[in-house]
Amino acid sequence: MSNRRTFAIISHPDAGKTTLTEKLLLQGGAIHLAGEVKARGAARRARSDWMKIEQQRGISVTSSVMTFQKDGIVFNLLDTPGHEDFSEDTYRTLTAVDSAIMVIDAAKGIEPQTRKLFEVCRMRSVPIITFVNKVDREGRSVFETLDEVADALALDVVPMSWPVGMGGVFQGVYDFATRTISRPEGDGREFLGKVEPLTEGAIPDDIAEEMELGEAGYPAFDLEAYRNGDLTPVYFGSALKNFGVEALIDAIARFAPPPRPQPSEQGIIDPERSDVTGFVFKVQANMDPQHRDRIAFMRLVSGTFRRGMKLIPSGLGKPIAVHSPILFFAQDREIADTAEAGDIIGIPNHGTLRVGDTLSERNDVRFTGLPNFAPEILRRVVLKDPTKTKQLRKALDDLSEEGVIQVFYPEIGSQWIVGVVGQLQLDVLVSRLEAEYKVEAMLEASPFDTARWLKGSDAAIKGFEDFNRSNLARDRDGDPVFMARSAWDVGYQQERNPDLVFSATKER
Repeated sequence: MSNRRTFAIISHPDAGKTTLTEKLLLQGGAIHLAGEVKARGAARRARSDWMKIEQQRGISVTSSVMTFQKDGIVFNLLDTPGHEDFSEDTYRTLTAVDSAIMVIDAAKGIEPQTRKLFEVCRMRSVPIITFVNKVDREGRSVFETLDEVADALALDVVPMSWPVGMGGVFQGVYDFATRTISRPEGDGREFLGKVEPLTEGAIPDDIAEEMELGEAGYPAFDLEAYRNGDLTPVYFGSALKNFGVEALIDAIARFAPPPRPQPSEQGIIDPERSDVTGFVFKVQANMDPQHRDRIAFMRLVSGTFRRGMKLIPSGLGKPIAVHSPILFFAQDREIADTAEAGDIIGIPNHGTLRVGDTLSERNDVRFTGLPNFAPEILRRVVLKDPTKTKQLRKALDDLSEEGVIQVFYPEIGSQWIVGVVGQLQLDVLVSRLEAEYKVEAMLEASPFDTARWLKGSDAAIKGFEDFNRSNLARDRDGDPVFMARSAWDVGYQQERNPDLVFSATKER
C-alpha cells in the first residue's frame, strides 16, 4: 500500500496540463508515442480525452483515471478538466486524491481557475507540488512567479529547480538537489537526456547570482510542512520539451503521501484497516457508446480488494458481487484481479451505485465529504419532441449523477430546471442529450438565479414550504431546494426564517 501515489493535476486552461499528463504517461511507460496535444484531430489528442465534445474542442471535459507503474511505485493519475467552466466532477475528483500537481504558465502566473481548484485542495489539506511550465518561452521573472504563489495561495514556497534563462536565451534547467543542469539538444531544443554537473562558467553570471539568491532566500524543503498542505515545492520546466517531467515523477514518488486516512461518520478510517472500504466519487455513463455502460469509480480506502468480492453499498444495504472490476488507462481498460488502498477501480453497474455511496464488507462505515455546490447558472429544459419526456428524465438523472449538471424538479410547473457551475457544461448537456440519448432539447432562461438546500427541523421546513411552494423544487434525491431569484432573496428569507439554514453546499 505504501507504494501507491494517487494524485491529480490541476491547472488553468492552456497551462499545458494535457501535455504534461501525456509526458508523465510516456515516462511511466504507459504510452509509447507522444503527439502534440492541440485541437487538431483525433491523432493529436491526449489519450484521456474521449468524449465527442472533447474531440471537437480539444479540451478535457470529464475527469479520467490513468494507472501506471515506475520503479516499484504504482501511480494513479486523476486527470481533471482544465477548461474554464469546470464541473462538480472536478471538485469530487479532488476528494479522491492524496496530493496534486498544480501547473502554472510561466508567462501568466496564477489564474482564476487555478485559484478555485487550489481552494478545494485547501479545504481537504491536499499537499501540492507546483510545476511552472513553458520556461522555454518568454516568461516572467522566477522571483515574481515564486512570490505570487506564496502571496496568492498563502503557502511557503521552495524552489527545487531553476530555469537557466527563458525564451530565446533558454539554456536548460538547474536542479538544486543534484547540482546538475539538464540541457536542450537538437533542432527542437528538447531535453534528450543530456545532464551536466554545475561547473564554473557553465551558466551566465547574472543567472548564477539569481540562483544563489533563490537558494538562500527561500526556506529549505520540509516534508512535514508539504504533507500538511503548508508548503509547496516548485519545479520549473517545459512539458512539451521534456524538461522537469522526470523530476516531477521523482517528487511524487519520494514526497507525495501514500494513501491517507479518510473522514467518515464513524471517525477517521485508516488505510491499514484490514477489511475493504471505499467510496464512489464519480459515475460515468456511456464511456463505451456501443454498450450503454455505466461505470462507478471507487476510491479504495482500506483493505485488499479481490475480484469477485461481495461489497455492500450504503445506498442499497444488500451486497453486490464485483465480478469485473476495471483498472483504467483512459479508454483502455483491463480487469483488476486485486487492488489496494489508494487505487481507483471502475465497477460496471446499471444505476445501483451513486456518487457518495460507501462500499464495504461489513456495512459499518459511511464516508463523508463529497460535496454538491450551489449552481451558478440555472436554465429551463424544453423538449423539441414532447413525447420524449421519459427519455429526458432518464438522461437528466444520469447526467446529474455524473456531476455534469444538477437537476431540480419544481413543486409547481412541469418544466425541469438544470443547474451548472460553468457555461461549458450546458454545451456538454445539449451535445450528450443528442449523441447518447437521442433527445433534442433547448435551454431557456430560468426565472431563478441560484438554489439553496433547506436544512432544519421537519416542522420548520414544512412551515416554509406552505408559504413558498412556487419557489420550491426537489433535487434528484428528493431533498427540498429553495429556488431564489437573487442573492438578496436568499438573505431576506434567511432573516425571516432563522430556524432554517439556506445552504450553498450539500454533503453526500
